[in-house]
Amino acid sequence: MSLLYNALAALVKFTIASVAIGATLSVLDIRAADVLTDMGVTPDKMRIVLSDAVDWALPHFMLGAMVIVPIWLVLFLLKPPSINK
Repeated sequence: MSLLYNALAALVKFTIASVAIGATLSVLDIRAADVLTDMGVTPDKMRIVLSDAVDWALPHFMLGAMVIVPIWLVLFLLKPPSINK
């Protein structure tokens, strides 16, 4: 449970920091599209790259899950019951 709590706490901190920095940059009139253009990447190119990444990762994720989930289920079902005192 501690691992899940730590992951959620990190996600909340990341979200708060991102919003704060985004608001600060917005006040300074700096937009994400401007930063991407300065790096030589257009927003459309970034969308294409992200879409290609998802198109590559999703089938691999599904294939891995088709192996991992049954193994986890068998191990979960064979685990001896814990005795809570």
